[in-house]
Amino acid sequence: MAGIYLHIPFCKQACSYCNFHFSTLIIHKNDVLKAMLHEIELQHNFFPTSTKIETIYFGGGTPSLLSVDEINTFTDKIKTIFDVVEHAEITLEANPDDLTNDYLVQLKNKTSINRLSIGVQSFLEEDLLYMNRAHNAQEAIECIRLAKQHGFHNLSVDLIYGTPSLSDEQWQKNLDVLVDLDIAHVSCYALTIEEKTALHHSIKTKKISAPNDEKTARQFSILMDKMQQHHYNHYEISNFCKEPHFAKHNTNYWKGISYLGIGPSAHSFDGVKRYWNIANNAIYTKKILNNEFANESEVLSKTDSYNEYVMTSIRTVFGVDLSKIKQDFGDDFQHHFLFEVSPFIDNKWIVNTNEIFTLTNSGKLFCDYITTHLFIENE
Repeated sequence: MAGIYLHIPFCKQACSYCNFHFSTLIIHKNDVLKAMLHEIELQHNFFPTSTKIETIYFGGGTPSLLSVDEINTFTDKIKTIFDVVEHAEITLEANPDDLTNDYLVQLKNKTSINRLSIGVQSFLEEDLLYMNRAHNAQEAIECIRLAKQHGFHNLSVDLIYGTPSLSDEQWQKNLDVLVDLDIAHVSCYALTIEEKTALHHSIKTKKISAPNDEKTARQFSILMDKMQQHHYNHYEISNFCKEPHFAKHNTNYWKGISYLGIGPSAHSFDGVKRYWNIANNAIYTKKILNNEFANESEVLSKTDSYNEYVMTSIRTVFGVDLSKIKQDFGDDFQHHFLFEVSPFIDNKWIVNTNEIFTLTNSGKLFCDYITTHLFIENE
C-alpha cells in the first residue's frame, strides 16, 4: 500500500503562525495546477508496478480553494496512472469559510472526497483574530454541522492550544464544543513560533506576547484528560480518534510506508530515498512543464533510518518494536536503544509491554526531549 499527497500552495490570506509553503497570488493557480497534473504523469514509475494506492490527500495551503472540477481532474488523473483501491481514503483539507452549503453538496455528490480535515484552530473569536484566521467562530461550528448533515461523518478538526489569549477555562470550552459536535477525529497542536512568520516578527518586536511553556504543557494535559474521558484513542502525540477513524494517510507516514508528494515543496519517500520539491511556485511550474523533475533527494543512511523509525514510532500508540530494531538495524542499534531508554522506563515516562515501548501520559509531555536522547548521532 502507498499514498499520494497533493500540495495546493495557495491561501486567501496568511495565518500569523504558518510557515508552510503557500502564496496568496491565486491568479497563478491554474498554471501551478497544470504543472501538478503533469508531475503526476512524470512520476508514473515512482512506485513498483504492484503498488496499490490506499490514500489520496489534498493538503496545503488551502485545498478547499479548488473547484469540484479541479478536484475531479486530479483524482481522475491519479486513478488513470496508478492502481487506486476501491475504498481509498481521499481527504480534503478545508477552511471553515470555504465549506458553504453548496460546496459541501457538490463535494458529496460529485467527487470521491470521503474525508474532510477542517482547519478550525479555535472556536473562540479572540484566538482566531490572534492567528489571523479567515473564518469566525460561528462559521467553524456551522460548517461542521453542515458537513455532517450532508453525509460527511469521517471528519477531522484541527485545534491549536497554548496561545497567549487562551485561558485554561477557554481551552476547556473549546474541547467541550468539540465533544458536543461528536467529531470522529481530532488533531491538536501546541502553538509554535516559527521563524519568518508574522507571529515571530510580532513577538520579536514585542507587539504581542509569546506563548508560555508551562501553560502549554498544562493545556496538553487537559486535552489528554478530556479525550480519555470521552473514549478517544490517543494514537499519536497530536492525534485522537474514535474507532475506526484513524487517519490512514498520516498513519502510513508514521509507519514508514511509501508516499508520493506532488506540487511545490511536497515531500516523497520510496522506502530508501527522500525527495522534496522546490518551494517556489514559478520555478516548480517552469521545470515540470519543461519535463524536468523539480526535486532534490537523499539516500537515508542506516543511522538516519533508525533515528527516523524511533522518532515516528515513539509518538504513536504502536510504539518502538525492539524486534524490528534488531531485524532492520542490528545488535548495536538494539543495545543503544535499550541503554538509552532505561532511565525513561525507570521514571515512568515510557512503558515496555512485550518489548514494545510506548510513552505514558507523563512521557508525552516530554516527547521531543526523550526522542533526542534515543537518537544515534551521525558520525
